[in-house]
Amino acid sequence: MRYATADLPVFPCAPGAKRPLTKSGFHDATTSARTVAEWWRRTPEANIGIPTGRLSGMDVVDVDVHGSGSGYPAFERARAAGISDGWAWLVRTPSGGMHAYYLRSARGDAVRGGEQRSWQAPSAHVDFRGDGGYVVAPPSRLSIDGVRTAYAVIATATHEARPLDAQRLRNLLEPPRPAPPRAPTRALGSPEGLANYVASRPEGERNRGLFWAACRMVEEGHGFDTTRSILGDAARSAGLPERETESTIRSAYRIAQPGSTSRTVAPQSTAVTL
Repeated sequence: MRYATADLPVFPCAPGAKRPLTKSGFHDATTSARTVAEWWRRTPEANIGIPTGRLSGMDVVDVDVHGSGSGYPAFERARAAGISDGWAWLVRTPSGGMHAYYLRSARGDAVRGGEQRSWQAPSAHVDFRGDGGYVVAPPSRLSIDGVRTAYAVIATATHEARPLDAQRLRNLLEPPRPAPPRAPTRALGSPEGLANYVASRPEGERNRGLFWAACRMVEEGHGFDTTRSILGDAARSAGLPERETESTIRSAYRIAQPGSTSRTVAPQSTAVTL
């Protein structure tokens, strides 16, 4: 009732567990005193669930502690980077982990900002609970090895609480992998397009890119001298030595000319001839 009267929607979860007791889970969360009273009249020992994200105006960073590792070092890295230090209060979880609560906006203001969906960063042992998620709140208790242990508030902010940039946190904990190089398509088939493609190849992709482009020139019926002139200049501008450039173009003509028993494929991270 204290949460509900503070305008934080709640819903009941199973005693000693996190499983919602209502049909639609956190979607049923409410601040209605009548509904809340009825739910806990039915199940006095029910745990307290609070939806995260726009439904409550709060996001939560869940720092896990379990046999495979701890999320505290990752949370400390985020704090040192100025990402996670704007929490409003901290809660110790029954497993020894921590929930850090963040306000979507200044207290009393309308909830603002775009959607921040819940996500997990398993390698960092940290989860984010935002839109589409929920947490179990104090003084709920969980049964761990037959012992019920309570969630407990361990700190409230003396600093100014700030909204959390969940995407920035995720990028720190699990940096996005660079997109794999896109295989060129027939849309690059003009000599000018192929030359631009070759000139833009980074180190490690230059020879493969030149070979593929030269094969396309062969298939379009261009002569060796034309290909060497157009693609050779592009390859040299990308940093390929002249001797390697000419050797690669000659290889393309040997393989891709009509009557060859080999076929070419778009350059990937593997060889370009089969």
